[in-house]
Amino acid sequence: MKRLILSAALVLLPVAAMAQGLPAITMTESDGTTTYSLSFQIVVLMTLLTVLPSLVLGMTAFTRIIIVLSILRQALGTQQTPPNQVLVALALFLTFFVMQPTMTQFYDEALAPYLDGQMPADQAIETGTAIIKAFLIENTRQNDLMMFQQLAGDGPYASQDEVPLSVLLPAFITSELKTAFQIGFLIFLPFLVIDMVVASILMALGMMMLSPMLVSLPIKLLLFVLVDGWALTVGSLAATYGVGG
Repeated sequence: MKRLILSAALVLLPVAAMAQGLPAITMTESDGTTTYSLSFQIVVLMTLLTVLPSLVLGMTAFTRIIIVLSILRQALGTQQTPPNQVLVALALFLTFFVMQPTMTQFYDEALAPYLDGQMPADQAIETGTAIIKAFLIENTRQNDLMMFQQLAGDGPYASQDEVPLSVLLPAFITSELKTAFQIGFLIFLPFLVIDMVVASILMALGMMMLSPMLVSLPIKLLLFVLVDGWALTVGSLAATYGVGG
């Protein structure tokens, strides 16, 4: 991934250099470390901003959370309530809450020392990558990781530092999808039972022209409110990552 970012940055460097009238790259070595010019650092930062949405989707808890919330809305049968904007906002804020320990460690051990000039860029990237890898591996199923390891043709890894992001990221996303649908099934099941009971009662009463969904919707909403469903769902999602449990 580091090579990909650097490659994209190198493509944009001539444009930045012409605009600023500065050399594209100036590397100075001191005490065995390498520093890059300001124009190069700006281009790298702009490149990172373009891939930030993909990073949020693929390297954080956002995928699991948004899928579970979408399945919950489908189980309630409330169509577009809450609207998509509200679900995405809730998923983002919950993602920030879940990722706070990892992001705090990332800032303290990688970003802050780099900004203070106490750590070179390559070492900061290596340290930050190791922190992100620790979170990804902790929340990735071993079977999924082994599957992509075999597909890539790599041997067994002696430590988590040896796991490449090209193997870890698809394994993490696959694991998140599986976990999200498992949680979604457990959430959907009680609402499905309510729909079936209401449909059976209406059929026994001969009210076949009345939609069961129309009758079961207020019952499901009442049950969901009585058990404080939103707090229970959000808290359970956070607890699956070892936060708030």
